[in-house]
Amino acid sequence: MIVVDSSVWIDFFNGKRTSQTDWLDSALGNTPILMGDLILAEVLQGFQSERDFRIAGDLLSRLPFMPMVGQALALESALNYRFLRKKGVTLRKTIDVMIGTFCIHHRFPLLHDDRDFDPMAKILGLEVL
Repeated sequence: MIVVDSSVWIDFFNGKRTSQTDWLDSALGNTPILMGDLILAEVLQGFQSERDFRIAGDLLSRLPFMPMVGQALALESALNYRFLRKKGVTLRKTIDVMIGTFCIHHRFPLLHDDRDFDPMAKILGLEVL
């Protein structure tokens, strides 16, 4: 199971070609991709057109789904954020810490295009594609 961050989904839906969106395009229908609530909200909130929102929502709702944050993972995310900050790394978005922590906890690799995940990979062992 692979988690695809909203940074890749947003580029994918905007038609931006990157190595990550190319991987996603070839993986859809062939590789199990897990959708989480945090990523779903981040992706869908950006659509301006009702039609595009419905099309994307339909596609994303077909993927296996897991809630990403409960009490235990919220605490684990806070600990990871604090640990990184003590190492001199301050991440820009709390939601990225939560997504990264979810992936670390469940040992799911993450496909992303967001620099916030780089120190999580280097220091916390987040597996990235």
